[in-house]
Amino acid sequence: MSTPLARKIKALIRTNGPISVTDYFSLCLADPEHGYYKTREPFGTEGDFVTAPEISQLFGEMLGVFMVNAWHQHGAPAAVRFVEIGPGRGTMMADMMRVVAKLAPKLLDAATFHLVETSPRLREIQRQTLQDRAARVAWHDSFDEVPEGFTLLAANELFDAIPIRQFVRTPTGFRERMVGLDADGELTFAAGVAGIDPALLPESHRSQPVGAIFEVATAREAVMAAICERLRLKGGTALVIDYGHVATGFGDTLQAVLRHAFDPPLAHPGEADLTSHVDFERLASVARDSGLRVHGPLHQGDFLMGLGLADRAAALGRGRSEDLQRQIVADVERLAGSGAGNMGDLFKVLAVSGAPVALAPFRPAD
Repeated sequence: MSTPLARKIKALIRTNGPISVTDYFSLCLADPEHGYYKTREPFGTEGDFVTAPEISQLFGEMLGVFMVNAWHQHGAPAAVRFVEIGPGRGTMMADMMRVVAKLAPKLLDAATFHLVETSPRLREIQRQTLQDRAARVAWHDSFDEVPEGFTLLAANELFDAIPIRQFVRTPTGFRERMVGLDADGELTFAAGVAGIDPALLPESHRSQPVGAIFEVATAREAVMAAICERLRLKGGTALVIDYGHVATGFGDTLQAVLRHAFDPPLAHPGEADLTSHVDFERLASVARDSGLRVHGPLHQGDFLMGLGLADRAAALGRGRSEDLQRQIVADVERLAGSGAGNMGDLFKVLAVSGAPVALAPFRPAD
């Protein structure tokens, strides 16, 4: 059955011709009438996917530990902008603030807290999640609105939802991948006429078979560049967590998730969440080009365990019921374990900083 957004996109294509993957991606998530983030409640067991902060408080707590350590490594500055972009239900910020209050009350007092969130509906959920601490938080439509100053920033599953462009290998070279209509009037992928500068392709592009996909994420790199410019000018550290790969390569990573299961990307526009894997090599390159220090990326499992996840989990379960202890063990495995269904290997963690500081659990920055 065709979705309202599918009907709208088909009409658009019939009128103006095929649209790019990046335009399709944008419409699916942000169409003002039928877009996924405008109409759905994506987070949690009732939504389409569960993010790490919703699995266990341990995730946000470990990020809080990281931020406290980073603040100390930067010399414990007196004024701090503590920022999260794309804060979901507000769970991660609530958990980070609780840890900061316990481990570094001076940081809690010195910081102003900022959530970058465009959805009025999610802002209200975030206020409910933060409870009493909501009074300490300011909300912004974009990162540019966050007041300047030394910044500690976290972005969990932000970049995967920023649209990409795709190019497909054809007998005449790489051409932009488009979304058009097949003979039955259904959405289908096709090769367009626009090419790509060969300098943007990895060395191995000549040996790729017809049909090979290369993804370019200019919009993601622009967001990363804006974060890096703030850190370069005002100091601080940003932490990026997402699923993706550590080296630029070929492959189609465009994916849709509907009710916790993978769905064909063209099947339910507006009703399924659309994402793609993050190229951490490109994000790190943006940071280096901005003059920043790059830490990682690490696998999420190594990052969390390196910050003391196992010890914190043991403390959380001490004296609790066997059922709760088993749940904590299962949560740790989901967050840090490898293999199908776990986040430990698929998710990567990258930190960038505006000063040559050592940040645990990363090795010395390059």
